Amino acid sequence: MSRKSLSKRLLPIAGGIGAALAVREVIGSAREVDLNGQVALITGGSRGLGLALARELADQGCRLAICARDEAELLRAGEDLERHGAQVIAVRCDVADKADVDRMIAVVEEEFGRIDILVCNAGVMQVGQVDSMELEDFRQAMDIMYWGVLYPILAALPAMRTRKQGRIAIITSIAGKVSVPRMVPYDGAKSAAVGLAEGLRAELASDGITVTTIVPGLMRTGSYLNAYFSGDEEGRETHYRLFTPISSLPLITASTDGAARAFVRAIRRGAIEVVYPPIFAPIARLHGLAPSLTIQALSVIDRLLPPSGDSETTVRGSTIDRQIESPVWRTLTALGRRGAERFLQRPGPVSVPEPD
Repeated sequence: MSRKSLSKRLLPIAGGIGAALAVREVIGSAREVDLNGQVALITGGSRGLGLALARELADQGCRLAICARDEAELLRAGEDLERHGAQVIAVRCDVADKADVDRMIAVVEEEFGRIDILVCNAGVMQVGQVDSMELEDFRQAMDIMYWGVLYPILAALPAMRTRKQGRIAIITSIAGKVSVPRMVPYDGAKSAAVGLAEGLRAELASDGITVTTIVPGLMRTGSYLNAYFSGDEEGRETHYRLFTPISSLPLITASTDGAARAFVRAIRRGAIEVVYPPIFAPIARLHGLAPSLTIQALSVIDRLLPPSGDSETTVRGSTIDRQIESPVWRTLTALGRRGAERFLQRPGPVSVPEPD
């Protein structure tokens, strides 16, 4: 077939896809609601993507409640959001503790009268081979990223059902769609969160409550500083040196501000699911169509990666980072470091640079 003939055949297909996307955008725009004056609660809202979502919701006119386990982080985030003009309360809460979550929901409802938008964002990331993980790593992942999602939803649901309205956003991950090696506790918990979100979406629709599955890919939040790396000393540092630049490269990672705008737009539209950056959507679809193909490819990648070592010692990324001094390293991780400063990933006072 000549190029000219091929072009003639492809043009109508491309035109049809473009038209379908345009129609979808028009329909989505028509469904967007004004969030001004609504009350939004973001779990894990003290740093990273949670903080970015809180800032974006503040820009939309929402009154905010954020929660996290660390009081110092909450104080910094609360001050940051107030500088953005937000009306905000910061409540210390361990989302893995049902009683603590029930208390937190009661505090927010007493302060603001209701919760219109619930964003379940709290998370933890562990990196290393399965042999370097302890059973507690798997429990912690499920406690925070499954039970820590379900507890706030169950606590907020009765009032939402009474009002016949509410918006719930569950922050999952592309790893919840395509499980990747060296992050198995995280994969499992995020996969459970995807299933929870999809089931709740179907069941709560009749109550006037929308549930949006939010699927982030790689973003420049600087989250690697608060990820946990398991194995012996050499294995931990090697995985950190591999993981961190991947989380910083511009071609395969997204601006966190752009991601927050996309996710809040999806919440406003009551979308079923949003994957961002969009490059990860076809990866998830390919895995759905041909899982054996993607799993085999990931198996090859796993065999190419270095071992974590026999030790089950776990260290936070920021601890490893302090031990690395190299101009090349700083160049490779420049965007990630900028994200870490902007989204309060480092302990202590920070200066917040302009968006990337």
